[in-house]
Amino acid sequence: MESVQAIKQRFEIIGNDLKLNRAIEKSIQVAPTDISVLITGESGVGKEAMPKIIHSLSHRKHAKYIAVNCGAIPEGTIDSELFGHEKGAFTGATSTRSGYFEVADGGTIFLDEVGELPLTTQVRLLRVLENGEFLKVGSSQVQKTDVRIVAATNVNMFEAIKKEKFREDLYYRLSTVEINLPPLRDRKDDIHLLFRKFASDFGQKYKMPTIRLDDEAVNLLLKYRWPGNIRQLRNIAEQVSVLEEKRSISSSTLLSYLPNASDSNLPAVVDKHKKESDFSNEREILYKVLFDMKGDLNDLKKLTMELLKNNDTGKVQEENETLIRKIYGKNDNDDVDYSHREEEINEILHLPEPKNETNFSKPIVEDKYHFAEEIEVEETLSLQEKEIELITKSLERNKGKRKAAAAELGISERTLYRKIKQYDL
Repeated sequence: MESVQAIKQRFEIIGNDLKLNRAIEKSIQVAPTDISVLITGESGVGKEAMPKIIHSLSHRKHAKYIAVNCGAIPEGTIDSELFGHEKGAFTGATSTRSGYFEVADGGTIFLDEVGELPLTTQVRLLRVLENGEFLKVGSSQVQKTDVRIVAATNVNMFEAIKKEKFREDLYYRLSTVEINLPPLRDRKDDIHLLFRKFASDFGQKYKMPTIRLDDEAVNLLLKYRWPGNIRQLRNIAEQVSVLEEKRSISSSTLLSYLPNASDSNLPAVVDKHKKESDFSNEREILYKVLFDMKGDLNDLKKLTMELLKNNDTGKVQEENETLIRKIYGKNDNDDVDYSHREEEINEILHLPEPKNETNFSKPIVEDKYHFAEEIEVEETLSLQEKEIELITKSLERNKGKRKAAAAELGISERTLYRKIKQYDL
């Protein structure tokens, strides 16, 4: 059995991260068997290297190895690509065609981005995994194949299963052994090593001196999150090698090649004083809005009390609707149903006074609303008496029919039921 270091040299894998080494070890151990393998990891971490290691160390190494990008094949043709088709099976099928599972018989198929497979294709693949059988598109003849399947995906398979985009039974058949490759941001010690290797390769390829990073640039390289992982690091090394005339690269130069650097692990400076000031201003505005609303609602209660004294329920409803429109920003033509707002309005009426830490002071609030607070006890007593009187009269006039009484009073049935229970009517 070959060592991890020998495999790294053979397949040009760079890095000494423990998780990377463990992934290679698992590939070496599983290679002599025929069990299926699922390779997981973010896009760009180098998942395509693991199937090659597995195939090269297996007894199938002299048979075919076919890599298929499932996400790049249109849904309408993927069954034909994988399993083949008969002549005339669909429009354009002018001849019989062998699919990858027939061609790779005795070898290995690498299904990259397997999470993108359509559900109908997943059913066909499950049958291959279970008993090695498949049907060509347009054929009723069952064919056998002896293929080792290695799959890879960058999606969260459990989320895909939960959303019913991937079959749970297929997942467990594919992931007999699961190999996970770590993202580049978790391989801090390997980042600069990889960059130097890529820079050297591009220097030789384009016949120019190899670029070098200064200490600050190296530090920036390590703090960046690398959402595109090794693939992105390689592209950055190539861009800098080709576009920069100077061979010594500073952090400011490197920063111009790193997209969304503000979303990386770089420290961010926050103005603490500014943040507290913004919060204080928002709090002042909120208090002002709430107490303006409280004043409007006190006016509403006062007006309701005066109109109820005159026993003018129609005028009460009209004036109430006008004030409610004002409070909730409604136009004159809008329908107003404020019966369900009653509990909300009552909560607002009993808001605590703002603390002295805000910039609009308590004396101003007292000056503006002191009169409304003084008459609140008297209002509540007279309003209760009038409410009992009006509800009793309305129920008598409507012969105890609560729905009709509620409509006459201009309140909801639920509110009327609660009032009847509250006043024991």
